[in-house]
Amino acid sequence: MDSRTKALMDYLDKAHSVFHAVAGLVDVLQAQGYEALHECDAWNLVPGGKYYLTRGGSAVMAFRIPAAAPQGFLMSASHADRPAFKVKENGEQAAAYAKLAVERYGGMIIAPWLDRPLSIAGRVTVETKDGIESCLLDVDGDLLLIPSVAIHMNRKANEGYAWNPAVDTLPLAGSEKAAGQVWECLEQAAGGKILGHDLYLYVRQKATVWGVEEEYISSMALDDLLCAWCCTKGFLNARTTDVLPMLCVFDSEEVGSGSYQGAASDFLQSVLTRVCQQLDMPYAQALAQSFLVSADNAHALHPNHPELADAANAPLPGKGIVIKHNANQRYTPDGVSAALMRKVCEKANVPVQTYCNRADMPGGSTLGCISVGHVSVPSVDIGLPQLAMHSAYE
Repeated sequence: MDSRTKALMDYLDKAHSVFHAVAGLVDVLQAQGYEALHECDAWNLVPGGKYYLTRGGSAVMAFRIPAAAPQGFLMSASHADRPAFKVKENGEQAAAYAKLAVERYGGMIIAPWLDRPLSIAGRVTVETKDGIESCLLDVDGDLLLIPSVAIHMNRKANEGYAWNPAVDTLPLAGSEKAAGQVWECLEQAAGGKILGHDLYLYVRQKATVWGVEEEYISSMALDDLLCAWCCTKGFLNARTTDVLPMLCVFDSEEVGSGSYQGAASDFLQSVLTRVCQQLDMPYAQALAQSFLVSADNAHALHPNHPELADAANAPLPGKGIVIKHNANQRYTPDGVSAALMRKVCEKANVPVQTYCNRADMPGGSTLGCISVGHVSVPSVDIGLPQLAMHSAYE
């Protein structure tokens, strides 16, 4: 295993929630000398300066100032959230068993969440002796499991099953004697009374490299932490030019980006505006010289269902990045932006593949179209080809 794969796997194995994923990227930025900014403070940006800021603890942006007057922005956009079960308010239930009430976040595949050890991670707001504090929480243990119904009680389980998320997906925590103990466990880990929370279930299986030639990697949240990590590394390793580079990792993409830390918010526009004001850059002229790469994974050709792909635009894992196209603007590339991306990849000796949905199968959308609706710049949507997108283990 090479060092780059090992670093990625170490990151994935700690990113048990969107908050932990962003915290991991912040650690990388801080280690490279990036200075924290806060939206509520006045900024004093200087040539050569390296900066980052977060919003809501689940989105992060970073940028560095060229020595000369910047000539526009080069931006990447990815996201740190993933489909998961979110713990409800007043979530504990007790009868013959102690269970948690949860609800689905994003468009998940439900079945892979069953019959495997789970735990809880996220952010909590805690009342302590020093006041109210917000902190990350991750219970490092096999705490929960969602049990399947036995085939003897559901003879049609293998003929397709319509999951009822209010009944079928409640995680088991213990016997009736465990009632109340889950919350006690969480408050003990948090160090005080929990006043508010954004907590999610996560699978306990670590990232792994596998295959006859060890050519594949599997993990939770490859969509889109794989792109968030690669964009961060690319941002840090990019050579210095007279263009201002910017890393954007958003939250809420899996539910439409409509949060104050999502791509549909004013986060990117606000940061760009403040940078332009600080550096005396005309905002409209700067945008006219800018470009956005939206990086969110793509569907690989499925080994058992090739009929689900567009035959001429079906990428394979390990064969290069994917430029994603859609006639109805679910993805942003046009002939110009796609050609530019191809040329950049050619210069970097990186192979390029293409993805289009089958014409009779509508696909999803991603960050590009949402972002350029607020910051209008040329854009291209790319990704890395993967299987089992939105599974608990991709």
